[in-house]
Amino acid sequence: MARPYRLQAENCFYHITSRGNDRRKIFLSDTDFEKFLEYVVTAKEKYDFYLLAYVLMDNHYHLLIKTTKPNLSKIMHYINGSYTTYCNLKRGKSGHLFQGRYKSLVIDADSYYQELTRYMHLNPIRAKRVENPGDYKWSSYKAYVDRKREDQYINQEKVRKYLDMTGENYRLFVLNGMSRGDDTEGEEYNIFNEVYGGFLLGGVGFIKEKLKELKMQAESDQISYRKTLETRIASESIIEHVARLYKKKPEELMNSSIRPGTEKQIAIYLIRRYTGLTNGEIGKKFGMKAQAVSKAGIKIEKMMEENRKIRSQVNKLISTFEG
Repeated sequence: MARPYRLQAENCFYHITSRGNDRRKIFLSDTDFEKFLEYVVTAKEKYDFYLLAYVLMDNHYHLLIKTTKPNLSKIMHYINGSYTTYCNLKRGKSGHLFQGRYKSLVIDADSYYQELTRYMHLNPIRAKRVENPGDYKWSSYKAYVDRKREDQYINQEKVRKYLDMTGENYRLFVLNGMSRGDDTEGEEYNIFNEVYGGFLLGGVGFIKEKLKELKMQAESDQISYRKTLETRIASESIIEHVARLYKKKPEELMNSSIRPGTEKQIAIYLIRRYTGLTNGEIGKKFGMKAQAVSKAGIKIEKMMEENRKIRSQVNKLISTFEG
């Protein structure tokens, strides 16, 4: 089966869903829910997008985001990758946490924003977790119906801009969805009956516009592919810079151990940040598994927050790439 299309565009509204492998639970405690949302907030800071609505269920989640750059894949790679690493370390496991790739729909917000967020916020009702959406802890619903309520995860000023109704009217709108049967099993996917091509939800004009953007993206991707060798050369340059700082030869650095805070870990962090290489490609270069590459990058980010010396060394190296 062919993979679904991925339109990487700026100023796009995306409905994102991802399920646990074999529909297993991905959230086992309040700490897990909180940690996932922390990764979403960090991703917002790194990749500059807006979180407009969310619902986290035991074995899957829904996000509604608006990008400012054509970087959806980077956003989701960070969120799902970081949370997978966290869960595997916490539970002493390895391998995949999520079932396949995340699903993404490009949404015409002018026509579907209200209906989509209602669908999302009714998920706990459909799952029979609560009788009222306001009683569910891990969703953005409460901030939608109470504008004075602070939600540290969503961009509330953007919600007010796109929702176009008062909190009380939205509450009645959602309750009306319950009364008409949207909370029953057979009605769960009604909102998606008009999805076009497996990834577009909108009117004819909207669909034509996004298909044109997709064609342009495909042409651009071909150009990017031809630049892959340049990216690989950039990774070698990073290794040389790091090796020089620590007075080592590049091959000595690459064959060294992966202890926390070592030059090898720093080199991996910089290659993940400044090149287009995947964790698997970086792993082959250093003789490591992709999962170990991901862990190394995340650990350095944490160490940079806590260790001034390491932060100074990494920033010194970064200045050679950004300066």
